Order: sequence, then C-alpha cells, then structure tokens
Amino acid sequence: MTAPERERFEAARQKIIGKTRERQGIGTLAEKTVHAVLKNYYEPREDCQEIPVEGCVADIFTGSEIMEIQTRSFDKLRGKLERFLPLYPVTVVYPIPHVKTLYWIDRESGELSKGRKSPLTGSPYLAFPELYKIKMFLKEPNLRIRLTLLDMEEYKLLDGWSRDKKKGSSRFDRIPVSIEREVELTCPQDYLQLIPYELEEPFTAARFAKAVHIRRELGGVVCNILNYLEVIERVGKEGRAYLYRVREE
Repeated sequence: MTAPERERFEAARQKIIGKTRERQGIGTLAEKTVHAVLKNYYEPREDCQEIPVEGCVADIFTGSEIMEIQTRSFDKLRGKLERFLPLYPVTVVYPIPHVKTLYWIDRESGELSKGRKSPLTGSPYLAFPELYKIKMFLKEPNLRIRLTLLDMEEYKLLDGWSRDKKKGSSRFDRIPVSIEREVELTCPQDYLQLIPYELEEPFTAARFAKAVHIRRELGGVVCNILNYLEVIERVGKEGRAYLYRVREE
C-alpha cells in the first residue's frame, strides 16, 4: 500500500472502530466490522453508501459504478448482479484473512485472552468456493472481482460444546488491521496470475493444489472455474482425474 492508501485505511478503521471503543474494550464493537471498514475505505463519502439501485441497495454507488463488499454467501449476490451488470460496472470485493491473530472472549466475565497468531496464511484461492456461487456471471465484461487480503484480529466467544468451549464456538467479530495486498480480476486473462509458472503440464487438480499449497478439494474448485473461464482446458484423463493445460490463445 502507498502512504496515502495507508492513511485512508487507518481513517476508515478509526471511523468505524474509534479510539474510544478501543479503550473501552472489544465488547463495544459492532458486528460486521470488516464490511464497514472496507466500505468507508473504498468510498469515504457517506452520500455514496447504501444507495437504492434498481430495486436493490448497493453498498457503494458513485452514479457511474457500483461496489459490493461481500464477506460470504455470494449466492445472495445473484439477484443484484442480474439487475446491476446490464447497467453499470460492478466491483465485488471479497476480504480474505491473510495473517490472523485470534482472541477468545469469556462470555460470563468478559475477560479477553492473549492473542495467538494463526499458523495459516490466507491466499486468493480461498475465494473460489464463493466465486463458484456466481460462476455464471464471471465472464460478464462489467464484473470485476477484487480480493482484499487483510491482516486482522478475530474475536471468538468461549461458548462452544467442547470442554474448553472452543469447538463449535461463535465468532464475535473480525477487526481489520492492515491491507496486505489486493488481487484484481477484471477479465479471464487476469486469472492466469493464479497459475504457477513452474507447474508442469498437463496437470490434475490435485497437482495444482499441491503446487499452490491448498487442499485437494479446493484445487478442484479452482480448476473448475479456470476451465469455465477458458483460461485452462481439459486435454484428457489420468485415471478418473481430468488433465489440464493452459490455453495457448
């Protein structure tokens, strides 16, 4: 991020979280903080936020383009995309935890645990199960996908069913700390950046998954979408698994 972008992001953070709330503690924070901070980061003007458009409410509408910030459940976007895309360029922002620090809240005492950094690092591939839900729109020239990788703090309640109350627990909130990077997908060719250059062809979804360090099932979803976008093509089978290569054209 550039210095002006960092300043704008911190301004959005303080507007939503607020120094007073930080002093008073996590219990005063509102839900969906990631959504609210990103909305104010990408468009600080409140008169461009939550605007009725074509019978729906757009997160951001500048008069010439629309931005939707969706933290999950992309299937709920289908109705909006059907109405918005014929009329305006639409950017769908999907926040992905990059480096996450986890805190536990005791529901009875309100006591907050020390932060523990997750050993897992987020990647753009985590967006693909959600992108699959709007797969039918991904070739639309007016649709842009922005994957925003955030370092964040996650707060969870100790209300689970296990002895330590962690398994099956509820997520209270996620607080964005900084933007690590953004990945822009504005056309099918942009998805090429997600295919490792050193990946030997032809490859299966399992070999793709191994190359990019994701689960095999997730690799199958990624290859399914890349094939639909005609970024890769099926060239045969290896047992029951499809073989793929990058389309030359």
